This record gives sequence, C-alpha cells and structure tokens, in this order.
Amino acid sequence: MNELIPPQPRPDLQTSGYAEDHESPQVSWPVQRLLLFLRKYWWLPVVSLLLALGTGSVFLHQLPPLFVSKAYMWETVKLRLPGGELYDENVQTFLATQTELLQSSAIQELTLAQLNAAGSNGSIPQDADHRPLPVDVTVTGGNKSSIVEIQAKAADAAYVQTYLNTLMNVYLEYKRDIRKEVSGDTLASITEQVQVTERELKAEQDAFMAFQQTNNCVILQEEGTVAGSYLARLKTKLSDLQFADRLMASALSNPTNAATDEADVNAWSEQPTAHEVPSARQATLTELELLRIQRSQLSQKLRPKHPKIVKLDAEIANAEKRMEIYDRQNRAQFVESRQTIALQIENTEASIQEWEAKVIEANSHIGEAERLKLNVERMQSVYDRLTMLMQNVGIGRNIDQGDLAILQPASFAKRTYKTELNLLATVSTGGLGLGFGIIILMVLRDDRFTSLTEVSEKLGQAIVAQVPAVRDLDAAATVPLLENGHQHHAYAESFRSLRSALFFMAPEAERPHVVLITSAQPHEGKSTVAVNLARTLALGGSRVVLIDADLSQGALHKRLGLQAEPGLAEIMRRPGDLDKLIQTNAHNNLFFIARGGIALNSGDLFLGRGFDEMVARLRQLFDYVLLDSQSVFAAADASTLAPKVDGTLFVVRNRFSSPKPTREALNLLHQRRARVLGVVFNQAALSAHSYNHDKDAEDYPATKAV
Repeated sequence: MNELIPPQPRPDLQTSGYAEDHESPQVSWPVQRLLLFLRKYWWLPVVSLLLALGTGSVFLHQLPPLFVSKAYMWETVKLRLPGGELYDENVQTFLATQTELLQSSAIQELTLAQLNAAGSNGSIPQDADHRPLPVDVTVTGGNKSSIVEIQAKAADAAYVQTYLNTLMNVYLEYKRDIRKEVSGDTLASITEQVQVTERELKAEQDAFMAFQQTNNCVILQEEGTVAGSYLARLKTKLSDLQFADRLMASALSNPTNAATDEADVNAWSEQPTAHEVPSARQATLTELELLRIQRSQLSQKLRPKHPKIVKLDAEIANAEKRMEIYDRQNRAQFVESRQTIALQIENTEASIQEWEAKVIEANSHIGEAERLKLNVERMQSVYDRLTMLMQNVGIGRNIDQGDLAILQPASFAKRTYKTELNLLATVSTGGLGLGFGIIILMVLRDDRFTSLTEVSEKLGQAIVAQVPAVRDLDAAATVPLLENGHQHHAYAESFRSLRSALFFMAPEAERPHVVLITSAQPHEGKSTVAVNLARTLALGGSRVVLIDADLSQGALHKRLGLQAEPGLAEIMRRPGDLDKLIQTNAHNNLFFIARGGIALNSGDLFLGRGFDEMVARLRQLFDYVLLDSQSVFAAADASTLAPKVDGTLFVVRNRFSSPKPTREALNLLHQRRARVLGVVFNQAALSAHSYNHDKDAEDYPATKAV
C-alpha cells in the first residue's frame, strides 16, 4: 500500500479553535456514496417493484375487460352561399367543439333515450349500481386531415358498437335541429330589421321630395355661383378704395407731395380731381424757381437795393403768394375727394354684407339637399343588403349544411389491454421510484464518512494514514496484531506508512515522541491503531512503551496477553515504582504499562505531578511513548492528556464516524491547545482511489473495532 503523507497541518488549526471561526467546506452531491448505497441496498427497489406489481395485479384482476369500437367521420363539402360566413363555426376551435359536443352529457342522454326507444330497457347493460353501463368516448383529428376518429370503450362488446353508431346519428340530428332553430331565429330577426329599415328609407325619401318641391336645386346652384362671383368683385373694389383712402391721408399729412399723391389717387379712384390747379401750380412753381436762380446770379454783381434786385424780389413774392393760393385749393380738393371715397367704401361694405348673406343662404339650401340625398342612398344600401341576407338565410335554412358526415360506421369491438399496460407501467414506475427514493433519502440522512476525500473536505485536517479493513474475518473476530510476515500485506503496510509519517512529518528537534491516540466516540478503532502502531515502531527498531490510559475500561492487556494490574493508576500514585510495573512479552523493544486498578478519579490523577514525572522518566528510557486513552466524549481524560503530550493522533472510522461529533471533538482538543498531528482513517476500503469503496462493504464492517 502506498504511504499517504499529506502536507503539514495548518498552524491556525493547531493553535486555535478548529470550528470556531469558520464552517466546514461544502461537499457536492455524493455520487459515489449513492453508488455505494445502491450496491448495498439494491434489493429495496426490487422489493418495492414486486410489491407494486403485486398490488397492481390484484387491482387488474378486479377490473372488467374493455372493448373498443372505432368509427370515422369527415368534414363534408358544403355549398357556400353569399353571406353564409355569418353562420359558419369557428374553424380554429372546430375539432375541440365537436369533441366536447360528442362527449357531452346532453348527447349521451339523447343516445340512451334513442337506444331505449329502439328496444327495451333491458337491452342496455347496467353496472353494479344498476345504472347504464358507462361508455368512454374519445375524439381525435388527423394531422392536416378533415377525417375525425371516434373511439368508444365499454365492458360489453356488442353494446359499445351499437352505442357508437347511435351516438353519431344522434349527434348529426342534433346539429341539424340546432341549425334550423338558429336559422329560424336569425331569419325572424333579419325580417324585423328589414321592416324597420324600409320605414326609415321611406321617411328619408319623403323628406327629400318635400325639399325638392320648394327648392330647385339647379337654380340654387346657379344663384350661388353668380352671388359668389359678384361678391368677389365687390371685395376687390373695396380693397382699391381703401388703398386710395390711405394715399389721400398720406398726401394731406405731407403737402409737399400733394401733386404726386393726387396723381396716385386719381389712378386708384373713380372720382379724379380737376387738372387745372395742379397744372397752374406746377407752372408757378417753375417760374418761382427760375426767378430765385436769376436773383441769385444778379446778387453776385448788384446790390440788394438795385432796381433789378428789387423787381425780382417783388416777382418772387408774387409767385409765392400764388403758390399758397394753389396749395389751399389743392388741399380742399383732397379733403373733398377723401370724403367721396369714404362714402364709396361705406356703400361697398354694405353691398358685401348683403351678398354674403345671399351666398350663405344659397349654400345652406344646397347642403341640405345633399344631406337628404346621402341619407336616402345610405338607407337604400342598408335595405338592399338586409334583403339579400334574408333571402340567403331562407335558402340556407332549407339546405342541409352539416359540418360532419359518417365516413365509416362503428367497427366490431375488440378487446384492449391498454388500460392494463398503462396501470402496470404506472405501478412499476411508482415502485421503482419508491425504492430509489428510499435509498436517496438514506443517502441524504446518513452523513457518516465513506471515503478519505470526505474526511479531508469536511474536517479540514491532514490525513496521516488510512488503515484498510480486513475482510476475511468473522463478524465477531478481532483484527490480529501485526507480526513479521503478516498475511494481510495492505493492512501491515498502512501502519508502516503511519510510522513513516511520525518519522518525517517534522524536523528531528520537533519530532513527537509522546503521542496520544484517541477518537471522538468509542468503537472507532483507536486501541487497535495504538497497539499495532506500537508493534510497528518496535519492529522498526525503536524502543516503544504502550500505555493503557483508559483507567475505567482499558483492555489492551487482553490483546497483548499480559496482566491488568498493577499499572498506570499505581504508577501515578507512586512514580518510584515505574521500573517495576513495566511489562514486556516476546516482542523485543515493545513494553507495556497496563491500566492498573480501576480508578474513578482518573482526571485528578492525570492532572497530578505523578503523571508528569512518569512521562518525563519515560522520555529518557524510550524512543516513543504511546498512550491509548478513552474517547473525547466518553470522558475528559483525552482532553486532559492532549496538552501534556507532543502530539495527538485522531482516529476516524469508515462508515461509522459522523462529521459533526468529530469536528466538535477536534475543536475541543484545539481549545485545550493540543497539537493534533493528523487523522487516521480506519477501516478504509481497499481501492486505488481514495473515494472508491469495496463492493462488499457494509455500514458496520465485519471487523470489530476496539
């Protein structure tokens, strides 16, 4: 067997509480554990399957036989009438509707009634409750096909065939009656609506004719056109007059441009002013300018009192007076012209209002005529459509337009075993599911260690060795002690690996010499590990003393064939007797200290000076001192001894130890500042991989751990 020498334990796990500050790592779904339980409890699914099949068989034995008859219907070719789509069934839900109808209680009651009418009440089979024998009807439609399969199941072969034929006939007759009833109601409703629409149409026609008698639509149209044209001309004239008025207002406010403004006014108005005044004013203005130019030229040569200058001044003054007279006359003419234009504007606006009223009145009459005409046309369209619809419904009511027709009548009924097969499949699946469910529940509830990987993941401790289980022993047998040439090679090799781990897990100065072997609970194999490790160390040439530190139930003396008393209890009371109480046997280098007399105050003895003196003396005499104490939770001895030794080996048993108490025990040791060297995985399954298990493994192996 290969030695398992893992990395050094983490210092934080050696010096502080192991489980105080963090949770253990989470482990994925235990597939290998599940396989292990399946190999062990394979009989559970088999038993549950047999029980389910037995129960199903009893139930099937009580079921009556079932007979199946099949018939086929198809969607027939129909005559499509105009407007007939108002009475078609919904295509998307056609098959579902026909299925519900064929399976409805109304059709079934009509079918039973027709069967009774065709024969006697005794012709219909009855069940145990004296009711008509139930018939299960299923309807299936073909993919991309208009053919519908109808299947009937019952416990009577002749009855199921007759029932299916009658069911289809009743269904077709029921559909025809419903169509006629619906068509009759629809025809009556449409007829009533036609009468109402006819009265409304006549009223609209009368109103239109009365309007035409008092209003000629052609003349109204012509009057509207003429009035509109004349109104447009009036609005143009009004715009011209308003522009001329603005020009005159500008001329009156600026007299220097009066002549120019007058010309503009004459161009935009129909009342021009006299041209004499503007012409004379223009001639006088020209004369005045010439006189001013002449005086300016003479003033350069002549004095102001010169007769020529005086004469020119008199002529200039005369011309200016004439200009003032012309300006007054021109302004008076402008005022008079503006008053005339204002009067024209007022008259034009009055005419516009008059003709606008005429246009509005003409348009109103034209609009009313158009409205009456549209009402007549709309009511005529509704009336024509309802009349055609009434004719179509009347024709369709007398024509058979059934959706389905019988393609193939009910076939001869045959025995079917589908129900039995489905029941057997269901109970088989349920039985297997129950068996596997129980196994999965056991896997989830059973958290005991089953592999080296689980121990490492859930404890976070170094694994110093794994001791395989010995499989060829009787259930009550005890694992034999190791000897030279031991027949179980892998078992012996595991203790050699543990010995190597003690040798090389630390430097020479820190190598543990006083080692405590303990476990969380009894029966995990710590005593077997302790005695075989001691023998392995002794066979390797080391001087080893093995101490049975279980002062209440220690039994190592029986395994070694030595005496139980005197021993450790007496040595701690009288340390001077150590040399006398050490026992030995035929094995060289292996010495033994028995438990001695049973002591109820073992905790007090381990805390006394006698134990410390004994350990100090044994360090001088032997290479290794191994102490086998009680389990951590059996008594306080282990937690008391752990801080006093160089290191502690913690034993965990395969498929026996659980994570929670094991973590609590390790945490207690760390709280006592104990140095835990690592975990020994006892009774591991022999395999090349740490997680695989022996195929014959049991929850409690055949070997008995001490």
